[in-house]
Amino acid sequence: MHFPIKLIARSEPSRCLRWVSPVAALVLTVVAGALLFAVLGKNPLASLYVFLVAPLETLRGWCEVGVKMTPLLLCAVGLTMCYRANVWNIGAEGQLLAGAVLGGWAALQCPEGAGSWYILVVLIAGALGGALWGAVTALLKDRFHANEILVSLMLVYVAQFFLAWCVQGPLQDPEGLGFPQSPIFAASASLATLPGLGRRGIKNAVLTNKPNAVACALMMNKMFIGFQIKVSGMAPMAAKYAGFKPPRLLWTVMLASGALAGLAGISEAAGPVGQLTLNLSPGYGFAAIIVAFAGRLSPVGCIPAAFILALFYLGGELGQSRLGLPSSITGVYQGLLLFFLLLCDVWIFYKPVWCGFTRKGSLK
Repeated sequence: MHFPIKLIARSEPSRCLRWVSPVAALVLTVVAGALLFAVLGKNPLASLYVFLVAPLETLRGWCEVGVKMTPLLLCAVGLTMCYRANVWNIGAEGQLLAGAVLGGWAALQCPEGAGSWYILVVLIAGALGGALWGAVTALLKDRFHANEILVSLMLVYVAQFFLAWCVQGPLQDPEGLGFPQSPIFAASASLATLPGLGRRGIKNAVLTNKPNAVACALMMNKMFIGFQIKVSGMAPMAAKYAGFKPPRLLWTVMLASGALAGLAGISEAAGPVGQLTLNLSPGYGFAAIIVAFAGRLSPVGCIPAAFILALFYLGGELGQSRLGLPSSITGVYQGLLLFFLLLCDVWIFYKPVWCGFTRKGSLK
């Protein structure tokens, strides 16, 4: 028996509905989340208030959202360039950790009496670390035709174990009582705070989030390299015929994506965390994939998507402390958002057609 419904691609999917899809997915996620809270024996409305509204009641809460947005948005903008070029980089998490390690090493080498300029050295080192980690994937795909999805994903685990070795070996704090962590970064190697808020990394969130996204949007829409990236992803054969070089574009997007992820990693280490630890990232690199698709692979569209995912992180933390919810609630919400986003996209790009029940091999 054949399934009675077939999905047929639409000739011209609605551009308006493409942007409505993330909003519809968010609404469905909230509804499904309310049902989940009810199943767990919690008041759905009160739980949703704690999860989605309570983090934004104070100025500090808004600043925390900005801090959470920083790694999400930086990684998502880099992934947007990769996916537009049809390069499926899944390893932003590994590139984030690699950038944090190299940037953290540079921070620990900070000489005494160094001025605030040294933070630039730390940030550049972090971006370089992420770019080098992304270059490994580009090299294996370019020279050996390896699958970039598998390579970049496996390198995430390599980066995790490399970070674990560093904080338990050469970079471990000698006065840390054996805990897997590095010494606290010096003030000159740390991101500054905003007066009265006492949270490092807030100024970085304000100064780097949106300008990076806008700069990437200008590059993708107004510069020739952005045109090459989009054409290479939409029509690879046409790109080759036009003289575009796929290997050069591969290296360009992987290095840029890795550098942005590495910058996100060192921004987290030198900002709110202040040192290298095993739990440096709660999965920002993987959550950034959802941000990229929810933002419709647009750098500017990634800004509200990163805000929503950052709100999920903070709401999950409040849900654990106030409602006794499990720590996995954040991941559940992220998964629901991705599921409903893909579901809405199916209805935008395909239309269901009733074909009836037919036996295999029969004529109809």
